Amino acid sequence: MKSREQEYREMFMAEALEYYDAMGRHISELEKNPSAEAALNELFRLMHNLKANARAMGFNELGEIAHGMETIFGLIRSKEKDFTGSIIPVIFGGIDTIGTMIRAIGEDAAMPEVDVLLANLDRLVKGEEPVLEGELVTTDDARKLELSDLVYIQIKKLDHLLNLVGELIIDRDRIFTLGQEIGNPALQSVASHLFRIADELQYSVMDARLVNVGSLFNKFPRVVRDVATAEQKEVNLTISGQDIQIDRNILQIITDSLLHLVRNAIGHGIETPQEREKSGKPAIGELAILASTERDDVLIQVRDDGRGINVDSVRRKAVERGLVSANAAATLSPADVRAFLFEPGFSMAKEVTDISGRGVGLDVVKLAIDSLGGQLRVESELGKGTTFTLVLPTSIAVKGALLFELEGRSYALLLMHIDSVVSLWPEQLHVVGGMLLAEVQGENVPVVSLRQLLHTSDEPLPPADRSELHGRQDIIIANYNNRRLGLIVDRFVRQQNIVIKPMSQPLDTIDLFGGVTLLGSGQVCLVLDVPAITRVFLAKRP
Repeated sequence: MKSREQEYREMFMAEALEYYDAMGRHISELEKNPSAEAALNELFRLMHNLKANARAMGFNELGEIAHGMETIFGLIRSKEKDFTGSIIPVIFGGIDTIGTMIRAIGEDAAMPEVDVLLANLDRLVKGEEPVLEGELVTTDDARKLELSDLVYIQIKKLDHLLNLVGELIIDRDRIFTLGQEIGNPALQSVASHLFRIADELQYSVMDARLVNVGSLFNKFPRVVRDVATAEQKEVNLTISGQDIQIDRNILQIITDSLLHLVRNAIGHGIETPQEREKSGKPAIGELAILASTERDDVLIQVRDDGRGINVDSVRRKAVERGLVSANAAATLSPADVRAFLFEPGFSMAKEVTDISGRGVGLDVVKLAIDSLGGQLRVESELGKGTTFTLVLPTSIAVKGALLFELEGRSYALLLMHIDSVVSLWPEQLHVVGGMLLAEVQGENVPVVSLRQLLHTSDEPLPPADRSELHGRQDIIIANYNNRRLGLIVDRFVRQQNIVIKPMSQPLDTIDLFGGVTLLGSGQVCLVLDVPAITRVFLAKRP
């Protein structure tokens, strides 16, 4: 496996060679037409980018040459110099030297001597004549033509390729199952080889789509500065985990959500310097954007040390808005209460923003994360701060799922929304307020028959009757929006990666179904949507 340093070096080489090729084109155009403004602007941009990249990689001499060239092109752009006379051979020599240095970096060879070139660039900047004797100019016998080892591919092409891989995975599983059923050794051997090849192809394509989260994180220092200035607040931003990799499409989808959370943290979470000093805090607020991995997931956190969320105030507002009864609200944990902030009707109220410092637009953030099969968690301590955690899959093409049976049919739930699975005897379940409850990991979790939940009309669920349960009950403990719900199914089958296909019309209008997949047996398997199931349960519970 390549080290991170190797990857960065290869990326630098690919871009540097691309810049060098473009420099050759534009400088030739500029020589033919010294007033070619587009070519001049592009040369200035290329030198600026190369300077920044070279310095970031520690190639300081290359960075200095690019800086000198950038300065001269800037003077030409501002009409302080003309692209004529002795300036031409220095510029051409500089571009040739840049090419030689880039090749030396790629071959890990010795760098050329550049003192004469740097001195001439300095003379030109000062308005002096260069000393052309000893200037490095590559001749056509000596010139090398280089092609980059990397290519740039449009995302839509990778999307198409990944869709084809998904189809291949489905057929692979069917062939593998067929080989086992027939028992033909030759077919089994071919099926096993196809299984390995398809797996390798799948992960290779997924790997090609991965990008560092730093490509998004590194845009936030300016955002934080601008929002803090507008809000008349002082904020220190900390960023970590930029090297964590994730599917590029996932990063694109969460961009607006992350931007919203950062703006909310500054606008409503972090107090003004005066408020912070009155409460014994430093005048400068702390904001952190962090990335890490947890098993197969990527965790992105937005953490502030601001005023936090007033759980009691949110609890009262939830009751006022009819989202929960007063008796039920009194029994809710702080995590359950904070979950109301993601409810659409709740989050639009200005009062909630004033009370809790959170709320506006969080339902939109939640929907974006749900669309990825992810989770949005919130932790907060009044007066201490708030942390939002985005739990995201590494890839959106192939997802881990738990397969189970219900009335002889196979269904799937994404592992992203499953805390655990348990098998309990009826006497281990309790009826409280017409609902079944099970104690799981020290917490009382409501339990409902998935069959009953799927098949009942819009009427409320009938009161739970434990006597209707016979034998051990297989229960999936699902988790959505910090709410845990036990779903009784007929039988656990297995855990496996699946490729989810969208539902066709008119089934795509049924919220409970998140898509469909095809199993190795050729059987169609519905993928149930945990967020929708949770919402249905909350609406129908007695």
